[in-house]
Amino acid sequence: MKKRVIIVTGPTGVGKTGFSVLLAEALGTEIISADSMQVYRGMDIGTAKPSPEERARVRHHMLDVVTPSETYSAGRYIRAVVPLIEAIHRSGRVPIVIGGTGLYIRTLTRGLFSGPEADPELRAALCEIERRRPGSLYRELERVDPAKARSIDPADRRRIVRALEVSLKAGRPVSELQSELTAPLPYEYTKIGLTRERKELYSLIEERVDEMFARGLIDEVAGLLRMNPSETPLQAIGYKEVIGYLRGERSLEEAKLLVKRATKRYAKRQFTWFRKEPGIHWVDITGLRTAEEVFEKVTGEIEIPGLSSDCRLA
Repeated sequence: MKKRVIIVTGPTGVGKTGFSVLLAEALGTEIISADSMQVYRGMDIGTAKPSPEERARVRHHMLDVVTPSETYSAGRYIRAVVPLIEAIHRSGRVPIVIGGTGLYIRTLTRGLFSGPEADPELRAALCEIERRRPGSLYRELERVDPAKARSIDPADRRRIVRALEVSLKAGRPVSELQSELTAPLPYEYTKIGLTRERKELYSLIEERVDEMFARGLIDEVAGLLRMNPSETPLQAIGYKEVIGYLRGERSLEEAKLLVKRATKRYAKRQFTWFRKEPGIHWVDITGLRTAEEVFEKVTGEIEIPGLSSDCRLA
């Protein structure tokens, strides 16, 4: 019998963290983050990491695992996460994976694509081409691998460069390689997706962005810049917009508006991505504001392994 893993996913700002903490407490288990930016130390406010209080209540993994100067990938994530899942299973518990990074969730549930190793010289050459002719790399990817191009945002330069790098080194479209080389991991998944009416979600996003600035996002970004970060953290939503403010390229109000706009667009892309993922049990939590309300709604609609009726909240 395959081992069970619970996945909690959905768009940014929907309410995953609070619900997952309550679920982990009810199951007596631990949480594994599936967020590509929360792996970085020093990026707490802008990535909406669980609070110290939440982390004290339930043990969290895959937070603060690398410095911003390092690069991180889905491959590194899976290599780190599988031993964590196995350790939690050995303790007789079911791990909870929570996050909105679609690539991490897909890699976990469908397996890992082992492509060619990174080629710094080739990457530098591709980046130089893009610098000279913006948009040219995406057009080239559309030509050599239309299927892969459709799955990547034209503004996501990092993934475009990686797709072209793999295709050039392998001599074949990366989409073909991924379909042939991806092997599923030996787990059974209970996938829970939280969703809200779009207007309500966007309102919550605006509230959260305002709160991030009030809590000190500007100081956090200034600190990040002193840590010699790689390109990836600098492109994170909330960070690149504030960097523009710190460099005098925009006003504070403009930076806030840009963060809100970019976060809403990201949430929209997450909706699109996860709607294509099979087996997710979606629960509409529109109108629910507290984690307790969400917990009651979800556990009333979905049968969660290991959760008995006496584990429901009073």
